[in-house]
Amino acid sequence: MIRIVDKLLLFLYSIIVGALSVFIACIGFKWISIDDLNDMVDNMYRISSIQITVVVIGLLLLLMSLRFFFVSLYRGSAAAPSIDQRTDFGDIRISIDTIENLALKAASKHRGVKDLKARIRASDSGLDIVLRAVVDGESSIPSLTEEIQRAVKEHVEDIAGIPVTNVAVFVANVIQSGTIKSRVE
Repeated sequence: MIRIVDKLLLFLYSIIVGALSVFIACIGFKWISIDDLNDMVDNMYRISSIQITVVVIGLLLLLMSLRFFFVSLYRGSAAAPSIDQRTDFGDIRISIDTIENLALKAASKHRGVKDLKARIRASDSGLDIVLRAVVDGESSIPSLTEEIQRAVKEHVEDIAGIPVTNVAVFVANVIQSGTIKSRVE
């Protein structure tokens, strides 16, 4: 929602600045005479509605400028979250989304896992991976989660080369199987 508002403000700001640029260029090329310019300024000071409009437009431009200034500082410093490594050949940046997808890929290979979500947190000692899973309930949950933990840890460490300190699996629910047993009386 905020991005839409920022885009709308930027659009309006661009139109106003563009119109002011054309006006200043017209003055520079002397397409607007000094008498016309004096009449415009004279009307602005004489007619209170024009004076109020100029003040409101000036304040809106100031507020939009401040908004864009703060947005540029905030978004300019914020980069996509990643894990940075240095090698002999240069720097490597692996995004958190990549690690998340690697963990989901390794966990989804196990039979009995139906729905997965992952959350990654990087620390100085390595990665903490939290998986939220829905299982089918047809196999032992402790053994299934232990297999998932081992597979995710090995897969992420092998592919990304980043140590994994902890893999937590949260079993959120058990899905009912689709088979219905018929009752014989």
